[in-house]
Amino acid sequence: MAESSTVARPYAKAAFEFARDNKALQAWSQSLSLVAQAAGDSDVRERILGNPRLTADDKTRLLLEVCEDQPFDESVGNFLHLVGEKGRLAALPDIFDEFEALRAQEEKRVDVTIVSAFELDDAQQNVLAEALKKRLNREISITTQVDRELLGGVILRTGDTVIDGSVRGRLQRLREALTA
Repeated sequence: MAESSTVARPYAKAAFEFARDNKALQAWSQSLSLVAQAAGDSDVRERILGNPRLTADDKTRLLLEVCEDQPFDESVGNFLHLVGEKGRLAALPDIFDEFEALRAQEEKRVDVTIVSAFELDDAQQNVLAEALKKRLNREISITTQVDRELLGGVILRTGDTVIDGSVRGRLQRLREALTA
């Protein structure tokens, strides 16, 4: 996994810088999302990307045909041909993830996953979003999950940061403190 993201990083950075400089972040994001989904499909991986009989150009062309519903900007097509020439089409899902991380950083936006013991209503989500917005000084995009084993409270995840305010987490920390 680390190897794939290491391979993806320079491609994502180059794509991001080009898209940012040409004020086309949204269009590039949509295009990369589509090709990343296609490249991540098991049939595409097996029949196209993993086919040793196909040339790099054939693989890129077939991948673009799979995504023919979305007409790509010429620069995106050129980028995909370059990625294909380097034999990195299988890394497109990671390239997209890296691109989106750079885009979120540029737009001062952060995606937060909130795991709670019970379904959060809109008011509760808004309170958490406002508190995080103030703390992180960024726009917040929330995704919620329910984990009944938490008993109560929430766990907030954003990137590598985890804030565990769950009852289960507090009990675990108490147990560790008492046994230490």
